[in-house]
Amino acid sequence: MSQGPQYHQDNSEHTLEGEKLYDEAYFERWYRGPEAPKGEGELARTVNMAVAVAESLLGREVRSVLDIGAGEGRWLPVLEQLRPGIKYIGIEPSAYARSRYGNTRNLRAGQFADLDLHAFEEPFDLVVCADVMHYLPDHELWGGIDELADLVGGAAFLEVFTAEDEVAGDLTGFIPRPATWYRDLFRSVGLAPLGLQLWTHQELAEDLDAMERVATPE
Repeated sequence: MSQGPQYHQDNSEHTLEGEKLYDEAYFERWYRGPEAPKGEGELARTVNMAVAVAESLLGREVRSVLDIGAGEGRWLPVLEQLRPGIKYIGIEPSAYARSRYGNTRNLRAGQFADLDLHAFEEPFDLVVCADVMHYLPDHELWGGIDELADLVGGAAFLEVFTAEDEVAGDLTGFIPRPATWYRDLFRSVGLAPLGLQLWTHQELAEDLDAMERVATPE
């Protein structure tokens, strides 16, 4: 397991993800209620973008997607419209989300830090971890980031909000780490930035033209 910089946030209002109740009321409030920061249109645009980037890297259509912290598996209906028959697996700790959508959206029980407990046969064309990491303590991130990187066969959409962002939505348990902290974390496991919250393995990034790559500090 990788070890790296630890970010210590001293704020009594912050709670760990495991202490929050991800029940029906939570998803109704933050996914469909008036406080929900992302509507269906924005979600569809995000999915389209991530798929397009992955397919550009792979030189073919995306066939498999792993969604870590999938919630209700909202990415799947959009993915199925784009690529009928796509293989989708969602990893989600919420018992409510799995009981409601587990069978129809292929949601499996699991935590970010326990990705190595799942027997995946091969990497995925697209790995998604959206709006999750900024709620997780350091040890959970370091517990799962190596396995996440190993599962990236094309692109990874790693949506993270930082101390530099104007964050809307659920702030309970939000950890405002600096953006540089996450960049260092992802690069430490061999991921290279593509921009717009998208990453790929350094090996794939080396095949890109100079202006297709995001410049990184020497």
